[in-house]
Amino acid sequence: MAVELVGTAPLPFKIPQSVLVVIHTPTLDVLLIRRAIDAPDGQAFWQSVTGSKDSPQEDWRDTAVREVWEETGICAHASGCTLRDWGLENVYDIYPQWLHRYAPGVRRNTEHLFSLQVPVVQPVVLSPREHTAWAWWPWREAADRCFSPSNAEAILLLPQFASP
Repeated sequence: MAVELVGTAPLPFKIPQSVLVVIHTPTLDVLLIRRAIDAPDGQAFWQSVTGSKDSPQEDWRDTAVREVWEETGICAHASGCTLRDWGLENVYDIYPQWLHRYAPGVRRNTEHLFSLQVPVVQPVVLSPREHTAWAWWPWREAADRCFSPSNAEAILLLPQFASP
């Protein structure tokens, strides 16, 4: 099925399978990006990189690499970068204001967790239609700034998954 907007080609529904990628340095400074759309409570919506699969067959790792590139301009395959699949998933209810993006009846999303260690804090290139700002914070402060509880929890788990 597809959603058709007046005057545009049909858009496919979002796939309710996504990645969450916590980008960090060896000293556990964490990159957060601010969504262009504020959170439902009107607060700034700071988050790690997230994004849905492009197709049900897309590999989780490929989704993570693509989303990191699209949302930050960081190449996960660059020298000194390490992408780790945590082997963890969150399943959560999709916020009501975003249900229209999914097929009728879809109410839950499965989110697969990754981290991407980069060698140093680096500048980011944002997609302005999705994000308006970026910042690096120490991991505990970054967790406190996240809108999403699952994102905050992932950042708090970071020391367990980061390399020594």
